[in-house]
Amino acid sequence: MYVSEFRYLCEPGGQVGCSVAPPRLVRPSVRDASGLDNSMLGVPLMRKAFQPHQNGKAGGPLADAGAEGGEQEAASALFAGAMGAYKNPASHRTVDFYDPFEATEIIQFADLLLRQVERAKHRP
Repeated sequence: MYVSEFRYLCEPGGQVGCSVAPPRLVRPSVRDASGLDNSMLGVPLMRKAFQPHQNGKAGGPLADAGAEGGEQEAASALFAGAMGAYKNPASHRTVDFYDPFEATEIIQFADLLLRQVERAKHRP
């Protein structure tokens, strides 16, 4: 699992303190895998990296050219939504996750996204 990659970001006290750290690791992972520059952040970075292939035009570097158009759009929305819903709020204000189950699910969701980035890096 990729969870071990962000254990060092966790505060003492367990998963609730860790729940804001994992989504923060998705952004640099996407940036590195896509080759996009540091000027792109958050939602725009995800949209550019996973931009669907359309009408014979190449899509983003992490978009799956072999997937159906709706699936490509959904992947773009999934990553953009993850940034907008889980990474951005914690970057702009204090966000408390009091429910350890929700915190665990956020960690698992970030882990899933990191796995998908790894898969995208190895696509032909």
